Amino acid sequence: MIRAILILAFFSGTALAEPCCGPVMPAGQHLNQVLDASNVEHLWLAREHVNWQTGMRDRPIDTANHGHVATHCSAFIAAIGERLGVYVLRPPEHGPVLLANAQNKWLSSTEGQAQGWRHVVDARSAQSLANQGKLVLISFANPDPHRPGHIVIVRPSEKSLMDLANGGPEIIQAGMTNHNHWQASSAFAYHPGAWPNGVSYFVHDLN
Repeated sequence: MIRAILILAFFSGTALAEPCCGPVMPAGQHLNQVLDASNVEHLWLAREHVNWQTGMRDRPIDTANHGHVATHCSAFIAAIGERLGVYVLRPPEHGPVLLANAQNKWLSSTEGQAQGWRHVVDARSAQSLANQGKLVLISFANPDPHRPGHIVIVRPSEKSLMDLANGGPEIIQAGMTNHNHWQASSAFAYHPGAWPNGVSYFVHDLN
């Protein structure tokens, strides 16, 4: 889809360096402030047991448990949703283990739809909606139900059409490494089959 956009843009004379998805509206600027205030690069850290709402470590690090690395992408999503007044599947309704997979299924369900979530068709629409100040998620459910998926938030950004095509929407995430600003293609690189065709996009309006 994005490659087709690039081809259309080339033949229509659209400047690929111009913002791909409209300006960041005041509501989008406010959303960025909320995301910046999360301090995600220092909280919800991998290898730590954390409080899902705050991202702060709440148990000593288990240095003997080398076989399992805890990451907290789904807890971060749930926490930001709570701060914005939006429900996303979270504890205690579902435990932290394999929560990203469960969130993906829940977002597509009638329950998720009843909570105000809806599908977004593609990456460009996802970035545009985020720029308008809506909460947009990119989600991947691992085909192996015993292995974790991944989920991130789209950040409002006036990135170019070329950057969108090369890296996907601008995102914020907790994961193996936490990033306040990153590109979606890199965020899902550790999950074979995820980017670009294995992910789903979801949006929720904010008040």
